[in-house]
Amino acid sequence: MPSQELPPQELPSQELPPQELPSQELPPRRPQRRRGPRALAGAVLSRLLARRIRRKGIDLAALALLPEAARLPLLRSGTDPVPELAAVRAAAPVHRLDVPFGFGVHLVTGYEQVRTVLADRISYSNDVRHLFRDAGPGTVADVGGLGQTDPPLHTRLRALVAPEFTRARVERLRPAVEAIVDQRLDELAAAGSPADLAEHVSARVPMDAICGLLGLEDSDHDAFLRLGTQRFDATGGVAAAFGAVSAQKEILTDVVARQRRSPGPGLIGRILRAEGDAIPDDELAGLVDGIVTGGYETTASTISLGTAVLLRDPAHVALARDGSPADLDRLVEELLRYLTVVQVAFPRFATRDLELSGCPVRTGDVVAASLSAADRDPAWAGPAPDEFDPFRSPTPGHLAFGHGVHRCVGAELARMELRVVLPALFRRFPDLALAVPEADLPWRGLSFVHGVEALPVTF
Repeated sequence: MPSQELPPQELPSQELPPQELPSQELPPRRPQRRRGPRALAGAVLSRLLARRIRRKGIDLAALALLPEAARLPLLRSGTDPVPELAAVRAAAPVHRLDVPFGFGVHLVTGYEQVRTVLADRISYSNDVRHLFRDAGPGTVADVGGLGQTDPPLHTRLRALVAPEFTRARVERLRPAVEAIVDQRLDELAAAGSPADLAEHVSARVPMDAICGLLGLEDSDHDAFLRLGTQRFDATGGVAAAFGAVSAQKEILTDVVARQRRSPGPGLIGRILRAEGDAIPDDELAGLVDGIVTGGYETTASTISLGTAVLLRDPAHVALARDGSPADLDRLVEELLRYLTVVQVAFPRFATRDLELSGCPVRTGDVVAASLSAADRDPAWAGPAPDEFDPFRSPTPGHLAFGHGVHRCVGAELARMELRVVLPALFRRFPDLALAVPEADLPWRGLSFVHGVEALPVTF
């Protein structure tokens, strides 16, 4: 990849002592989270991993087990972050995790602190390549995309796609999205009750929309659906997730190569006609990879989980079905805040020694911003932040899409899809209900994008 404004940092050879938390008893977890044989085995493997890293150093591409301390921001109890995350935020909004790496990892959970980190592109770099032993072009380390790219390359790449995702441009796609929603609701009805809303609607609507916008062929959709979920699954550690990233980017590299010979009508073809050889296949594939992933998995999870949340209260269903456009906007923004399905922002790497809310951060340290914890911070969200309230204020400031230069470029597309699919769903199926108790849904156990594996519904 071309050289970037902020080069990869050298990893420090000395660890800082972990930040001490004030003495505080953490709230008990739900019974299903007690340490059984698998959890104990995971703890043993974590200790073995620590010894290996201390002996040989870290190669992120080979990391097949996520250290236990690093799992905290990924754990959920249904739609809620686990109580331990709130306890850590209350004790210290910036907390150093006890992980067996040769550098510090700091978990940021306070709203103001997360917003500060995400807005600062000078003190932090998003380039992850220094954490891989093999960081050459075409390797798993060459992940590309906007999320792992620093200015000025990030600025140039984002400028190629940002005009397509303004609210005005996105609204021009509304008729196409409405047609997609109608088609997928027809398929749900044809499947018969009970049926899986996630399979027939939640996954398909955003994938159809983003692939249509980009000009991707229908034959690629199923592969993107499968890999889109795998790349955020942390149960197999970082290695498995980056394996899915590499596989999807390989598919997209082939797509770009085909369209370079015969540009299609979508965004990929328009970029190729405008840029020509100025943008290499691999660079464009990385850019498209980020758009496909950001435009699919996060919206799909929000549709499924949002449906489950609204079904808790008939008044909220009625608001989604019959409310004014202003009511619907507020409801969607509160769903985004309440769910914040993207649990952790792309990792930031400190480019200099600094202090963040009293916590020393050294050059090369990782700063992990917990978006789900920040959006439940009572200092910003107000009273009862763990309750869904469509009339809450100030939800427009939520961090579900991130913040700063790396804020999700497809935020307006996701909003529009939610504003279309939720009213249409409840109008088409006024007696829609979960087919199983919410607690029995197949929740994802450890994923960077929270969700359910299926959403069985009756109608």
